[in-house]
Amino acid sequence: MKIKDVIEKNNTKAGRIFDVFIQLLIVYSIITFSIETLPDLSVAFQRFFQLSEIIVVIIFSLEYLLRIVVTDRKIKYMFSFYGVIDLLAILPFYIAKGIDLRALRIFRLFRITRIFKLMKYSIAIETFRIAFKEIKEELVIFLFMTLLMFYISAVGIYFFENAAQPEQFKSIFHSMWWSIATLTTVGYGDVYPITTGGKIFTFFILIIGLGIVAIPAGLIASALTKVIREKK
Repeated sequence: MKIKDVIEKNNTKAGRIFDVFIQLLIVYSIITFSIETLPDLSVAFQRFFQLSEIIVVIIFSLEYLLRIVVTDRKIKYMFSFYGVIDLLAILPFYIAKGIDLRALRIFRLFRITRIFKLMKYSIAIETFRIAFKEIKEELVIFLFMTLLMFYISAVGIYFFENAAQPEQFKSIFHSMWWSIATLTTVGYGDVYPITTGGKIFTFFILIIGLGIVAIPAGLIASALTKVIREKK
C-alpha cells in the first residue's frame, strides 16, 4: 500500500486509522494546551506538557512534510487553506526556540488553529460549506442591512439621549456601543436611555434586534435542510 493512499485517502483501513490517530492527536493537543494555561501547575506537570508538546509537534511536522512529499501539487497544497493551517500548527513551536525572539511568542496563539485541521476530516463541514454557498447573496445583503441599522439606531438614540446624558451619548460614534448591545439583544445595561422618547425608540430597536438574530439563523437552517435533503 502506498503512503500517498494512507495520507490522502480514508477509503482504506490504514487511511482511516491514520485519520483517527491525527484527529485524536489534535484533540489531545487542544486539551493539553488548555491545561497549560492553568495557574500554579506543578513542575512535574510542566515538564510533562513540555515533553508532550515536543512529541506532538514532531508528529505534526512529519505529517506536514509527508503531505508535501506525496501530493502531486506541492505548491498548491502549501499555499492552500489547509496547508497554511497545517504549517501554523507547528511553526510557532520552532520560531520560539533558538535566538531570542520572545516578541514572536505571540504567534504561539496559532496553536489554537490546530482545531481547524479537523475540518478536512469532517463531512459535516462540507455540508455547511455548501449551505453557506447557497445563501451567500442573502447573507451579504443581510450584513449590509444590519450595518445600516447599527448606524441608524446610533443616530436615533443620540438625538433622543444626548441632551439628557451627554457623557454616555456624547456623539454618534459613542452611541454605536449602545446600538450594538441593543440590536444584538445582549443589553449589558452599562448604557441605557432615560428619556421617554429614548425608551420608546429602544423598544422598536429591540424588536428589530430579534429579527437580526432570527433571520440569519432561519436562512442557515433552511439551507442546511435543503442540502441534507438533496444528499439523501
